[in-house]
Amino acid sequence: MRSGRWARLAVVTTALLAAPSVSGVFTASAEPGQQAKLAKLTKEAAALQKEYRGEILSLEDAELAAKKASAKVGKLKVDLLAAQRAVTGFAQTSYMSGGMDASQLFSVSGDLSSLSTLAYLGDAKSERLNGLRELVAKQRKAARDADGEIDKLQRHIKELKAKRRQIETLMAKYGFQTPDAGSGLTQRMVTVRNAIMSQFPMPFSVGCLRPGDPGEHGKGRACDFMMSSGGRMPDAVAKERGDALAQWCIQHASQYGIMYIIWQQRFYDMRTGAGWRMMSDRGGITANHYDHVHVSVL
Repeated sequence: MRSGRWARLAVVTTALLAAPSVSGVFTASAEPGQQAKLAKLTKEAAALQKEYRGEILSLEDAELAAKKASAKVGKLKVDLLAAQRAVTGFAQTSYMSGGMDASQLFSVSGDLSSLSTLAYLGDAKSERLNGLRELVAKQRKAARDADGEIDKLQRHIKELKAKRRQIETLMAKYGFQTPDAGSGLTQRMVTVRNAIMSQFPMPFSVGCLRPGDPGEHGKGRACDFMMSSGGRMPDAVAKERGDALAQWCIQHASQYGIMYIIWQQRFYDMRTGAGWRMMSDRGGITANHYDHVHVSVL
């Protein structure tokens, strides 16, 4: 009798762990393959930014979105496994205490959408299983969303690679400059900074070199032209000045070798020719460039 009870319990546990609606979601989402594809694309993105001689914000945003979506899949997988273990433990406890017949909980081929025991278990117990079904649905959607974001990243990399020849021509036209020992800025950045400051009053600060910065500021190829101070939104006059400065940079990009600008959570990359594009939320007024115009040069 005891051996028969344990055999039936093993069937229940196996069914819980192998039910298509739970464990099948992991094999269907192919998370290890998804991670491998994302890792490969991340390497390709890094190589492209090196070829393009600097940050490509559209590419960074696409990469960030893909990584966030993939991380969500991983978190939901952990949550789902924890919930699955809890339901399995509940089934084992209920069975051992004689609270239910194992055959009433699951058949080996059953799934969560056809549980015959939901009414039998009562509201509290049914809630556990309904919660598990919701987690399954969320994990499946997250996996689809992650696949979609990774596909977008792949398409964007393909688009940028298609423009490689014209970018190489652009790079050759302006050549490569290293920062000078005095200012820590390239001569091109110094020229652009001086030209901007001769055209626009700068009642607030101008920040350029940022030692240790992994981006253009650390390479001496970027300056921030502040339109306010203290992390505040600029007033109407300053906003208009920032708009005019950004437009000046676009109009004179070819003359001075300007690479891209960022202003008001939008960026304009002269290399891609895509015009103004929205930048993903970086989390604040300054991080989103609402209070300053960022200018990078080739």
